[in-house]
Amino acid sequence: MSTVAVVRTADPSRFSAPPRTLSTATWNMCGVREWNCAGTGSRAAKKRELERLATRFGAEVILLQEACATDVAAVRRRLGPSWHTVFHPYTWSDRSRRTGTVQCGTAGPAGRAVLSAYPLSAVRTVPSPQPSVGVRRGILCMSIEARDVRVCAAHLSPPRSDRSDPGRELRDDQLNALVGAVPERRTVYGGDLNVDPPGEDNPDSWMWPDRPYRVHRECDQESDGPGPARATHVSRHKLDHLFTGLPVLECRVHDTGVSDHLALLIRVDTRTG
Repeated sequence: MSTVAVVRTADPSRFSAPPRTLSTATWNMCGVREWNCAGTGSRAAKKRELERLATRFGAEVILLQEACATDVAAVRRRLGPSWHTVFHPYTWSDRSRRTGTVQCGTAGPAGRAVLSAYPLSAVRTVPSPQPSVGVRRGILCMSIEARDVRVCAAHLSPPRSDRSDPGRELRDDQLNALVGAVPERRTVYGGDLNVDPPGEDNPDSWMWPDRPYRVHRECDQESDGPGPARATHVSRHKLDHLFTGLPVLECRVHDTGVSDHLALLIRVDTRTG
């Protein structure tokens, strides 16, 4: 296996990552202008901020949602040949059973992606319920053999996503599919889950399986169960989550300034387990 050189800077505010740890970020780039993203910044600005997550904040694996294919490819090239990407486009279907791929205008398909400083292997799409009519998002899982960690990147369906049945709830079964795809310990998983953490003030708490917050720890979690967490969306909700079965060393929420979502970054100790 070839040596992987991570592109970094000496900025003291960067998300530090000494050997035998793994720094992972999740960020919804808001790259589809028609999805209430027209006022969130230019494509050039979004690419700069994505690159900064790797160079200034030290994220070695970045889970992306609402990303544009050509922008992700451009950042990977800027970071260097040791970086790798996986990209899966969003698709749509209408009432006439026509299907297609969601587009980022001239920037190619829109979708979910993973940008990694390490080679990615055993990549697979996890089956999960999707709208019969509407946009289909989904779950990607892959292995990072350099750290012996399984990573899953998810973008779950917002409420009322199925235009053929707006009352149909998809997130509960999607969460179960996501959690069922990860090992008990050596994993980092999450993304834009479009649901708040469980709690007394969240009427959607019933959707959550048992393993998140109990068997696994969320980036912002400070106790044995869910508790107050920092918002990751302009609506002041926490919609973006990162879970792990490994010891959490650091957690950060970062406002890139060019999305309606903030980036969430976690650093875990991969020497144990």
